[in-house]
Amino acid sequence: MKRIIAVIYSFILISNASFAQCSLKIDIVEIRNNEGSIMLQLYDVKKNVICQKISPVNNNMCEFSISDLKPGKYAIRYFHDENQNGRLETNLYGKPLEGYGFSNNVTGKFGAPPFDYWLFELESDKKITLKPVY
Repeated sequence: MKRIIAVIYSFILISNASFAQCSLKIDIVEIRNNEGSIMLQLYDVKKNVICQKISPVNNNMCEFSISDLKPGKYAIRYFHDENQNGRLETNLYGKPLEGYGFSNNVTGKFGAPPFDYWLFELESDKKITLKPVY
């Protein structure tokens, strides 16, 4: 009888852990002006976009909240859409003219950094602070 109770209790613990949901708060700070908005994408470990959000810039910062995420690895990329045209402006050589960034505040030399560098672990509720590159 004790064994049956232990097995049932184990299943309850495992099922609760597998349904655990996390929230992610993202603060993007040191934005160069209050014009436009920040366009953000959240990726899962398989490079699938699982969430896209747009939020206005206020006081040279922007906040995002994403809830109901399963524990796991995620990645973020974003840009400051200053002119509200829905795309990242670049010069003739492809260098961004608007601010942009990735999770873990990683940067690339000639283009985006490798996706693996963007990945971060989400095991419980988490707050991330990011700073764009201009």
